[in-house]
Amino acid sequence: MPTNAADLWKRFQSSLCEVPTLDVSLDVSRMGFESTFLDRMKPAIDAAFTAMDALEKGAIANPDEDRMVGHYWLRAPRLAPTAEITKEIEDALAEAVDFAAKVHSGAVKPQRKPRFTRVLSIGIGGSALGPEFVADALGEPKADKLQPHFVDNTDPDGIARELERIGDKLDETLVVVMSKSGGTPETRNGMLVVAEAYKKAGLDFAKHAAAVTGAGSKLDQTVTKEGWLARFPMWDWVGGRTSETSAVGLVPGLLQGLDMKAMLDGAAAMDVATRVHDAKTNPAALLALAWYLATDGKGAKDMVVLPYKDRLLLFSRYLQQLVMESLGKRLDLEGNRVDQGISVYGNKGSTDQHAYVQQLRDGVDNFFVTFIRVLEDGGSGMEVEPGVTSGDYLHGFLLGTREALFANDRTSATITVPRVDAKIVGALIALFERAVGLYATLVNINAYHQPGVEAGKKAAASVLSLQDKARAALSAGPQTADQIAAAVGEPDAAETVYLVLEHLAANGRARMTRGENPGLTTFQTV
Repeated sequence: MPTNAADLWKRFQSSLCEVPTLDVSLDVSRMGFESTFLDRMKPAIDAAFTAMDALEKGAIANPDEDRMVGHYWLRAPRLAPTAEITKEIEDALAEAVDFAAKVHSGAVKPQRKPRFTRVLSIGIGGSALGPEFVADALGEPKADKLQPHFVDNTDPDGIARELERIGDKLDETLVVVMSKSGGTPETRNGMLVVAEAYKKAGLDFAKHAAAVTGAGSKLDQTVTKEGWLARFPMWDWVGGRTSETSAVGLVPGLLQGLDMKAMLDGAAAMDVATRVHDAKTNPAALLALAWYLATDGKGAKDMVVLPYKDRLLLFSRYLQQLVMESLGKRLDLEGNRVDQGISVYGNKGSTDQHAYVQQLRDGVDNFFVTFIRVLEDGGSGMEVEPGVTSGDYLHGFLLGTREALFANDRTSATITVPRVDAKIVGALIALFERAVGLYATLVNINAYHQPGVEAGKKAAASVLSLQDKARAALSAGPQTADQIAAAVGEPDAAETVYLVLEHLAANGRARMTRGENPGLTTFQTV
């Protein structure tokens, strides 16, 4: 790559990819593209375009689960492969808009108070990371119609802390439970703990609850049986990590009072730009090709996401799931072991400069950077020194870090957006969704299933089953983990028995007497 300023300027001009309808641009001039790279990759990216076209027309793009992949239809319902799906999408949006309006007006109100003032979303993974990112990016505490809260784990202490933040406003809090199957343990547990809090407060949980779930799911059955306030759909052709423009993101966002229509419009506009079959003018294709080049098509380097704007702090967390759950696959579409994936991490500028940029510049070269540059400062335009605002400093730090990294042969791409608003947030989400899909085709993997997640769930279920057996085997007399494991017929599970009983003892549900080592530690009933 060129290193002198004049050649870099020419390279920047020739490689800049712009989306005029959104005033968004992507600069890959510092990603190490050689002059022949795009020509060499043309057959592969053309095949990716063809596969994406088929996906959008309703092809089975998730063969492992025999499912269509339709998150692009959510912001362009008329592109759905059937009139029935188009109507379902349009109806769901209309129902969500209507429900939020009724909540805001007080037509739908809580059991005791005239209006809801807070919304508590309960979900995990795609049912939490997207809504949390959007709520933080677009929220205005003094203007939000409902103040947002989230329970996104099965940690009882975390749930308790969120309930403490809600405090005496529980009777003004609308709960939205989001789970496609209704059986996701983390979401189910959060719902049960929160419902118990309503019960202890003398409140009927059903009169404060709505759900986003699949038709006929366990949660759907609960909603019908208990008479919850509302129920919105989750479809099997929308994966959790690509569900922010479905009811998963729309319902909590609308309740908060965010401009979710603008978010859909931004996503739709970016979808139009990223359908173009020309890599040089398609920002998602350029991103996917940049990832392929930077990682040798094998995940050889990590992606560091550096947004220079506080409102985008949670974007890297959102992208962790979108990218890593989609691309982190052991097998390709033919069943060959490929161990694919791109690790993602990030913070925000310029906080990152006082954290890990030192290593990025001078340490191991195992990454590439994606800068997100926001032109409009917002906030105060006060000059902190003559002619210079705090926003000027922030922008200067971005350009300076970009230059310092490049000077040490570190590659980077820069996405420039005019501001952080609903339309731009939607565009960013859509840009990375498409880039992930195109990259997956380049490396021949299924981006739309998650066998590793399912394996983890099964392993957790087996641990809980063993815990039940071990707890039942406790007696008044002391026993070692080896003895208890043998007693329950799983002698090879002594380590797990020890760990689960240590946890139970820490919570007063077993008695533990430590020995010189774990093998001599004993357990008994309380």
